[in-house]
Amino acid sequence: MARTERLFQLMQALRRLPAPATALALAMETGVSERTLYRDIDTLRALGAVIDGAAGFGYTLIEDAHLPPLGFDDEEIEALVLGLREVQAVGDAALTEAATSAMSKLRARLPARQAHRLRHAVLHAHRFVPPAAPNIDVRTLRRAAWDEEQVAFGYSDAAASKTQREVQPLSITLFEASHCLMAFCLLRQDFRAFRLDRMSDLKLTGRSFRPQRIPLLRTYMDSISAMAGSCDPPG
Repeated sequence: MARTERLFQLMQALRRLPAPATALALAMETGVSERTLYRDIDTLRALGAVIDGAAGFGYTLIEDAHLPPLGFDDEEIEALVLGLREVQAVGDAALTEAATSAMSKLRARLPARQAHRLRHAVLHAHRFVPPAAPNIDVRTLRRAAWDEEQVAFGYSDAAASKTQREVQPLSITLFEASHCLMAFCLLRQDFRAFRLDRMSDLKLTGRSFRPQRIPLLRTYMDSISAMAGSCDPPG
């Protein structure tokens, strides 16, 4: 195996393995002795990678903006293009703009051959019937979920019954033809999914529910199959 390819595999192993990754585990991933592995770690550090740790303690890769960009294989490029084009097809205005910007940045950073493949990828995404447009500022909702801040809004269900809700936002998920907010509803004291096109007057409350988002989301996703794909909160 060429040394460049081995260093690339080492970087990938540092990203993928639970940190701190032991020298033995990294050596097995790259097919070298532990002695060679230590030299490869030193080489990556000299190239600009910030790698915390030492022999006997394991290693953790800390991302470094000055690290030269790594290449992607052909299937990874196709996957990236498909994902970004799907966002352009179904995302809100802010996400669509972000996906277009990300595509441009990738094209600028990739080697010429891979940039050409990115520009002329085989895979495409197209929706003849795009998801219903949201009635709220989705960027604000995403920020609230990241910041673990409760939000309030008006909601109209499938029967046009209107309620005021305050929820703990956990995730925004695309269900076939509509984006839904997955949340813990304080009114119902239970998990609910709210269609974004039926929400109105979104407001940040300033009330934090940190650090509960991740465990709440895991609990919700464990029980999501019981919802049978419906986005409408019962009652």
